[in-house]
Amino acid sequence: MASSDPRDLAGAETACVVIGAGAAGLGAARRLAEAGVPHLVLEARNRVGGRAHTVAALGSFPIDLGCEWLHSGDRNPWTALAEASGFTVDRSPPGWGEQAGGVGFAPGEVEAFNAALGAFYEAVGEDPDTEDRPASTLLTAGNRWNPLIEAVNSYVSGTDTARTSVRDLARYADTEVNWRVLEGYGALIAHHAAGLPVVLDCPVLSIDHSGPLVRVETARGAVACRAVVVTLPSGLIARGEPRFVPALPDKQAAAAGLPLGVADKVFLSVTPAADIPRGHVFGRPDRAGTGSYHLFPHGRPLIEGFYGGDCARDLEAGGPDAFESFAREELAGLFGSAVLRHLGPLAATAWAADPHALGSYSTALPGHADDRARLAGPVDGRLFFAGEATSPNDFSTAHGAYESGRRAAGEVVAALGLAPARQPVPADGRQT
Repeated sequence: MASSDPRDLAGAETACVVIGAGAAGLGAARRLAEAGVPHLVLEARNRVGGRAHTVAALGSFPIDLGCEWLHSGDRNPWTALAEASGFTVDRSPPGWGEQAGGVGFAPGEVEAFNAALGAFYEAVGEDPDTEDRPASTLLTAGNRWNPLIEAVNSYVSGTDTARTSVRDLARYADTEVNWRVLEGYGALIAHHAAGLPVVLDCPVLSIDHSGPLVRVETARGAVACRAVVVTLPSGLIARGEPRFVPALPDKQAAAAGLPLGVADKVFLSVTPAADIPRGHVFGRPDRAGTGSYHLFPHGRPLIEGFYGGDCARDLEAGGPDAFESFAREELAGLFGSAVLRHLGPLAATAWAADPHALGSYSTALPGHADDRARLAGPVDGRLFFAGEATSPNDFSTAHGAYESGRRAAGEVVAALGLAPARQPVPADGRQT
């Protein structure tokens, strides 16, 4: 169901309401459907997917404005879901440790940078249970590669190392297998909504859990239910959206310790005549505010630029043209000004400015790694929390979000003593 009638929720009642139709919300809804639990999924946007969103470029090529990589692809549940649903998994490596053509680096410098970056992450992972501290304390003073290590951290965490928890980074589980979905990760996640009771254009205003039933007030009427699964980004919860009655100050505090970092993209068209190699390049090795560029991804006539942290925030403030100008400047610095005539604008993102997101993915502030567990904990056996920010080891990923949604829905089933699980409901909505 994708409802559009503004009156259709008035007086509605169901067993469980899922707030948000991103990867976490759809994971929760699919688990509830498998258990035969009546539920509704309420989504503020006019589409499903949340921070996963695939659109068409150049008339036919899918591009992911949000999440794109099947991180830990060899254990990522979306990999199996993709192939079971007829999507194509591209298992070619990302080339993040390479600099196509060697541009911008002297001989031997790519290897030197990779060694410095590896030493940084080795230091991160030495002991995840030591006293938490900023990741910046692990940078070697005077290391010429510190700016580019900062850039990589901004891609990974959406912020700088001074605002990144070492303990949280150490807990991240990564098999270092990174694949992509040719048809788009966002398209795959949206496909998973087939057959689920999703109501679009339905922002939730408040969650009143003071009475025998939980009352979920929306812009389209109120829904009464026995349980709620909240899958909203941590930034919204931190600023009190939606409003909980009674208030949940501990949840707000936990969410505030897990602010959303920012990662944005720009997409440029490129003509085949451009003198540009295939592969990956960093824009500048000598500054933290630089882009990570995929040249001709999947062999398509595109360049995808990726920016994180303060660099992404500053570019957002300048609007879509700022992303294009920045990318053109860095690409010209690598390949010469003649390349500019082969480039054209396609799209740019602005996740920090998105009112339903307020950023890209959560990062734990130093001293706040344990806030993920605080945010994930249920309240009164009726309010349950999911989303990538609640994942102990797979935060900042769509598979972490998905698995957290299934975990929260399982908690609902157990808490309410509902029916045992039925056979899974396929992504196309047909009962098996």
